[in-house]
Amino acid sequence: MLPTRRIFLVLLVSCGICAGASAQQSISDPLPSWNDGQVKRSITDFVSRVTTQGSPDFVAPELRIATFDNDGTLWCEQPVYFQFAFAMDRLKELAPKHPAWKKQQPFKAVLENDPKALADAGKKGLLQIIEVTHSGMTVEEFTKTVLDWTATARHPRFKRPYTQLIYQPMLELLTYLRANGFQTFIVSGGGIEFMRPWTEKIYGIPPQQVVGSSGVTKFEIKPDGSASLIKVPKIEFIDDGPGKPVGINRFIGRYPIFAFGNSDGDLQMLQWTAAHPGLRFMGIVHHTDAEREYAYDRNSHIGKLDKAWDEGVKRGWTIVDMKRDWNRIFP
Repeated sequence: MLPTRRIFLVLLVSCGICAGASAQQSISDPLPSWNDGQVKRSITDFVSRVTTQGSPDFVAPELRIATFDNDGTLWCEQPVYFQFAFAMDRLKELAPKHPAWKKQQPFKAVLENDPKALADAGKKGLLQIIEVTHSGMTVEEFTKTVLDWTATARHPRFKRPYTQLIYQPMLELLTYLRANGFQTFIVSGGGIEFMRPWTEKIYGIPPQQVVGSSGVTKFEIKPDGSASLIKVPKIEFIDDGPGKPVGINRFIGRYPIFAFGNSDGDLQMLQWTAAHPGLRFMGIVHHTDAEREYAYDRNSHIGKLDKAWDEGVKRGWTIVDMKRDWNRIFP
């Protein structure tokens, strides 16, 4: 019979071996939150083929462009787009200075928490809310407003900061691609100046690699020589649907070889990626996990996945079933 101390040492060594094996397994698997299967293999096989010297599919590092939608692809987007949640909070904060809003739609709907009236206001109403809450200040002041909100606001269901509701599997994918010489870009319908203040810290994507919708800014120089950019209440560019290939061309200047989206708003970005010669990867996140996140597709008022799903199935794009393919959702 082994002495007690020796038994303890044997157990300690055994646990160390197990822990070492587990750590080694984690190191060897760059995508541990992705379950083994066809979807995970489609990613790793693609990356291997385009990064292996001598492969007929080899792509030079400077051409390894990967584009990602943000809402519903890199972070949660339900029950409303997070930027709209920011805009509604901002409108309520500004309301005391604008008493007329109490009787004026769509502002009245926000102040009275009336979702039906807000829905009736449609896209025009949404743009009005964005315009009044995203203007009248310098870009630096707006950046501070966004960072203050992300630090204090909480999601109504998960009770966590919105910037914690990012998808762990996609964080791993971004890291994996960059480790293999890819440049990772956000190409989102969300506001470029709403995303840029936090994307580098959260995703590792610097501001210059964020493409999004934008409002007009106006350059001003004061008598003392100081200069500023003032945000004007006017939409300049919508980076959604057909606007995404336009934005990619305008701000990146090279077409992607790897693109990921989750909704019909991403269809044209995926089509643009697929339209060029050579091996290409087109991915779609399908929200199927009502327990850990949300389940929605064709009939959703947010992140509708209908035409893009049909085309993805038809053309053999990689479609991620969140419930099946991800063993973890949030960090």
